[in-house]
Amino acid sequence: MKVTQGVTLMADQTSANAYWAANIRIITISLVVWFVCSFGLGIILRPALSGISVGGADLGFWFAQNGSIYVFLILIFAYARRMNKLDREFGVEE
Repeated sequence: MKVTQGVTLMADQTSANAYWAANIRIITISLVVWFVCSFGLGIILRPALSGISVGGADLGFWFAQNGSIYVFLILIFAYARRMNKLDREFGVEE
């Protein structure tokens, strides 16, 4: 009986570790995308994007003012959708 419980606990721990590794991977990818869009395109690459016009403003300015907010909102919904799928995969959904 104790052997079965030990195997079950090890399987649960392995599953929990896999779940959190996947969770951290999703968070890391989301943060990288947000950083690239807000800091990279809005600040660092702004001079390179100045020749492209979006709604009367150059693309670098647009990313600094609007684009990073839109990307952030999209990331929120994408994160929620992906985490719901991950929760179902590991059987921890609400």
